[in-house]
Amino acid sequence: MTNSTENNLFDLSNKVAIVTGTSRGLGQYLARALAKAGADLVLTSRNKAHLAEFQKEIHALGRKTLSLELDVRYHDSIKQMVAAAEKHFGHIDILVNNAGCNVRKPALEVTWEDWNLILDTNLRGSFFVAQAVARGMIHRNYGRIINIGSVTTVAGYAGLGPYGASRGGIRQLTMSLADDWGKHGVTVNCLAPGWFRTEQNKVMYEDAEWVEYLTERIPIKRPGEPHDLDGAVVFLASESSRYVTGQTLLVDGGISTGAMRALRKPAPHAKS
Repeated sequence: MTNSTENNLFDLSNKVAIVTGTSRGLGQYLARALAKAGADLVLTSRNKAHLAEFQKEIHALGRKTLSLELDVRYHDSIKQMVAAAEKHFGHIDILVNNAGCNVRKPALEVTWEDWNLILDTNLRGSFFVAQAVARGMIHRNYGRIINIGSVTTVAGYAGLGPYGASRGGIRQLTMSLADDWGKHGVTVNCLAPGWFRTEQNKVMYEDAEWVEYLTERIPIKRPGEPHDLDGAVVFLASESSRYVTGQTLLVDGGISTGAMRALRKPAPHAKS
């Protein structure tokens, strides 16, 4: 006889998930994957009107939704969002800390304001959203927190100094929170996508030569497609990952292996 628990390892029915930054991009794909696995959703954006069409799509999947305004740069906005979500649904089981931003500039051109915008959004914001949601999770002795990183969590790239610092910080924050809250039944992990086309970086993908260069460095030989993240986010949100915490899961086609661009012609043989 098959154990009923085994059948439900990836089932998110009756779970409620907050996914921040769901007005566009990967945030919508992550939220959609959770909804298809059975979760009801709290959707957030700095402008709630931008969530209307996506909310209709999630309703069509048969899931309950709540759209709320959230600007993770402001503590009051975070606290108000979490309070409204808990009042509406009664509990929050899953948090996907997705809201983020980036400014691509050579290091010598980065301004004080650029640094603060990126770090306040990506790192400080993620911490205080997690803190606000974790209070209820700890009270119920259950929770799944998924911080979104990137390949810059483990690798450095020119022109991405503040962004890389924020994403590297997410990895360290994830490990610290996992140690802090594990005894309360709350797991904390980092989902780190590789090179995916998003609204933030779409201009880069218009450069065919750059795309070719990138593809040659990825062992799977293509940039990421949004649905490549579906299985990973559902895994980290579900009972399947109950003994996984403090980890960074790279979904990057293998680029973090350090693969080099293929040579155009065979390398010359070294003389013995």
